[in-house]
Order: sequence, then structure tokens, then C-alpha cells
Amino acid sequence: MNSKLAASCLVSALVLLPVAGYAADAERSSATTYVKDSVITTKIKAELAAEKLSSLVHVSVDTDDRGKVVLGGTVTSKAAADKAVSIARSVQGVTSVDNQIKIVADK
Repeated sequence: MNSKLAASCLVSALVLLPVAGYAADAERSSATTYVKDSVITTKIKAELAAEKLSSLVHVSVDTDDRGKVVLGGTVTSKAAADKAVSIARSVQGVTSVDNQIKIVADK
């Protein structure tokens, strides 16, 4: 059930991405800044979901108005955390990445 919900959210986000991208190119205002931030966040979340690593599902993404991305949450390995940072840095519009992801062992 969780995979169906995640897939539905991903499809919804990808469908709305062109609308958000168009709005981000509009005249600069607080509303368009918010949309631009949302576009960056959505792109990063979509890339994380495309990796199909279960631990990346627990990574949170927050973007400020200057393109700074803060990654949080938990993963099971340093490799997964490094992959999340790498994905975030590769997205256009990201100026910096603050990695606050915690590594926890599987139970």
C-alpha cells in the first residue's frame, strides 16, 4: 500500500511540475519565489524516488528562496546519505546543500 501511495504522489508531482516551472519563470514575487522553491524541492524528491532505495523515502527536503536545500531525516547507510546529497546538488537552481541526514542502523 505504501508503494502505491508513493507512486501516486510521485505521479502527481511530476504532472504538476510543468505548471510550477512555468510559474517560476513569471515576474519575481513572493508567490513565484515560493513556486520556484517548490519546483526545486519536487525535482529532488522525484530523483530520490527514482533511485528506488527504501532508505531514501525517509529523507526530507526543504528549499529556501535562495536555492539552499536542507536535507533531513534518516537513512541506513552513509552511502545512501551521500547519494541524497549528490542528487540534491545535481538539480538546477540549487546553490548549496545542508546535509542534516542521520544514519541509523536497521533493527
